[in-house]
Amino acid sequence: MIATENLFQTYSIVARDAETGELGVAVQTHQMCVGVVVPWLSLGSGALATQALTNVRFGPMGLAMLAAGVPATDVVHGLLATDAGRDSRQLAVVDRNGNAAAWTGSQCIDFAGHHIGDGYSVQANMMNTPTVIEAMGEAYEVAEGDLAGRLFAALQAAQQEGGDIRGMQSAAIKVVGGVDIEDETDALIPRYDLRVDEHVDPLAELGRLIRLRRAQLKSGEGFQALHDGRKEEALEIWQQARQLAPELEELAFWQAIALADEADDIRGAVQVLTPVLDNDPLRDRWLDLIGRIQVCGIIERNGVDQVLISSLQEAWNHEL
Repeated sequence: MIATENLFQTYSIVARDAETGELGVAVQTHQMCVGVVVPWLSLGSGALATQALTNVRFGPMGLAMLAAGVPATDVVHGLLATDAGRDSRQLAVVDRNGNAAAWTGSQCIDFAGHHIGDGYSVQANMMNTPTVIEAMGEAYEVAEGDLAGRLFAALQAAQQEGGDIRGMQSAAIKVVGGVDIEDETDALIPRYDLRVDEHVDPLAELGRLIRLRRAQLKSGEGFQALHDGRKEEALEIWQQARQLAPELEELAFWQAIALADEADDIRGAVQVLTPVLDNDPLRDRWLDLIGRIQVCGIIERNGVDQVLISSLQEAWNHEL
């Protein structure tokens, strides 16, 4: 008997960015919660995708082998050797050096196959057309931008060629940083770990989430610039982040707090926050929050909360 919860007939891509060392997996299928089952990654070690009649055990076993420095080809061979159902599996692996390997079992549902490129592998099964895999590889190779964006381009290309014969339902993308991450906390947090578990157009929703997450990461770059004493650069980076995700008022809020507290720039904080909260029905709550984070010590300079609150109120009253 086949357990339907293990049937992840799907298209996916695993890749390593040669410049940054980032590792990523992106996937879409016509089942719920594909992000729970298919992508497996480990910072500095490698990444894999297990799909078709999915063997979830490939995930932790494969990551352990990659962490031990086992090359991608040997990981694939080793995992398949443990599995009597390998002819119904698809598996793709990329190791810490960017070597990629893959397997498509003879009993995977057509159209099925994989393509191994420089630092990546694309794989698909139960596709509507035989052109999906080639399109994914081409899209990834010509795409520009960060690894997440290039992985997403491969998913879009698959769907443009007809994608899964059953349609779409869930999608996911996960990217972990390179080996040169200095901050231990940053090493614990994936750069992208986004899932659309059930949606009429999961790729459109995943694209939106990627944009919002990219804005968060961009804002983080601004905070680092401010901490390093590069205030003007921070202001420019923060503006780019707000333009990328204007719906995320949270970005402007914390940027303003940092300007007021760390840079002693109340005027700059008001300029950042006023247009964002001007028409927000919850803006009084945001003002209340400023006082609360002063009490908790997040704002370190005494009295900054009251100065910032009064300055914001004055700015809003002046506009009226």
